[in-house]
Amino acid sequence: MKNKIIRIGTRGSQLALYQANKTKEAIEARFPEVEAEIVIIHTKGDKILDVSLSKIGDKGLFTKELEVALLNNEVDMAVHSLKDLPTFFPEGLTLGAVLERAEVRDALVSKDGKTLKELGADDVIATSSLRRKAQLLSFNPDFNIVDIRGNMNTRLAKMDGGHCDAMIMAATGLQRLGLEERISEIIDTEVMVPAVSQGAIGIEVRDNDPEIGSIMEGINHQLTFLITKAERAYLKSMEGGCQIPIGCHTVVKGDDISFTGLVADLSGSRSIKLTLNGKLEQAETLALEVSRQMVAKGATEILDNIRNQANE
Repeated sequence: MKNKIIRIGTRGSQLALYQANKTKEAIEARFPEVEAEIVIIHTKGDKILDVSLSKIGDKGLFTKELEVALLNNEVDMAVHSLKDLPTFFPEGLTLGAVLERAEVRDALVSKDGKTLKELGADDVIATSSLRRKAQLLSFNPDFNIVDIRGNMNTRLAKMDGGHCDAMIMAATGLQRLGLEERISEIIDTEVMVPAVSQGAIGIEVRDNDPEIGSIMEGINHQLTFLITKAERAYLKSMEGGCQIPIGCHTVVKGDDISFTGLVADLSGSRSIKLTLNGKLEQAETLALEVSRQMVAKGATEILDNIRNQANE
């Protein structure tokens, strides 16, 4: 008989609810005495849909209201796409666990099944991500790129309604919602470096709650936690947020790790990309070394120029 109820805070989109339910399943499988209930909380990013993400700002865009609910003890944990979770936590909160990572790459969705190489200047490509836009323009400076907002189903409907001919989206989101047949191409990481922690589900908790902490230990996927911790350390070191053209990609083979970092300007005409190899146990140290070397090559100048453009 279940005798303990815990509350999982989440956004209300179909994808967010999928992630919350994955968390619920993981908890109840590992702790059969616990019943997890899902509490839907609407965030600023869900409410403002007519302004591009880069113009709103990314400080807690999809997380702040969930964090307030956590601090007010209205929920016991908050489930996020880890790539949306800022690297700085409000006082009293921390990252409790990360579920096993899924597909990290971006996907192309196009009306007629065209691949990236088959798209040209006459095709309108939509994305809300400056990271994706910069890499698209680096791939082909003639691409016609427009902004798009809304949850995954809304964006697909907009494309079908004529807003664009193609879109770039996280492959894992489409896969999780059973929309894999809409994918025209999963884009190679050599062409498009993914977002930091893309494909991972992160669970934020209060840092003074040992009971919830023990549940987090029980469901945490250690390898994913280790890798995404390194990736988030890289992002924090670069002083980047989810609306800055920064990406990284981590490959693990046994005890060995390869870490690639990317910074690009908005036009795609200048980018810095660096890969270093090392041991898995030194993942965070390796990620920070990639950051240090990229800064030495001019990454800070690129990012400062982007921030100055955003403030104009």
